[in-house]
Amino acid sequence: MFNIVVCDDDKEIVEAIEIYLIQEGYHVLKAYDGQEAIELLEKEEVHLLVIDVMMPRLDGIRATLKIREDSCIPIIILSAKSEDADKILGLNIGADDYVTKPFNPLELVARVKSQLRRYTKLGNIHAEEGNQIYKTGALVIDDDLKEVSVDGESVKLTPIEYNILLLLVKNQGKVYSINQIYENIWNEDAIGADNTVAVHIRHIREKIEINPKDPKYLKVVWGIGYKVERI
Repeated sequence: MFNIVVCDDDKEIVEAIEIYLIQEGYHVLKAYDGQEAIELLEKEEVHLLVIDVMMPRLDGIRATLKIREDSCIPIIILSAKSEDADKILGLNIGADDYVTKPFNPLELVARVKSQLRRYTKLGNIHAEEGNQIYKTGALVIDDDLKEVSVDGESVKLTPIEYNILLLLVKNQGKVYSINQIYENIWNEDAIGADNTVAVHIRHIREKIEINPKDPKYLKVVWGIGYKVERI
């Protein structure tokens, strides 16, 4: 059973989300501010976090930043704000997905399921055995252990970052458009995908490149998309 923390200062919203998640067989842990969410993560085995942005004591943005210091669990941010800038901020600070209030609870459940599938695939939970190692230069992905290293140093990626990099490394030299990356990783139509993909690409570069502004591995092909060089 997956343990999901739902964090919002509106108890009615937390209880409503809990009902839908329990119906899908998930175990829900409830928190009403960011500090409570962090404390739950420290005490319990948590597989996914749904967290609101605007909360007292510790808001969702600062809580997410703190959690990302040592955890790669999927994080879905809830917010009443719908502007692109707010969505980009959520992704920039480490969230995996963003849902705008008011939302359809069934859509949120679908996004929870999608994130948990990626988390499981990444190998954090019950990874299936395999024997796939992909290399380009000093960049190595061990898809059995779900580990990434550069020059022998381990690189910590979120599930989405890992899956984007794996897609590109497995297909070295092939250029993927932003829409192709989005559709391959998110498994849904690429509507307004530009900012979402660009933010994740930037995060990957910051982790695998010596100089992210002059990348050795993850290249942009202007006007087309991205590729990983075959070295």
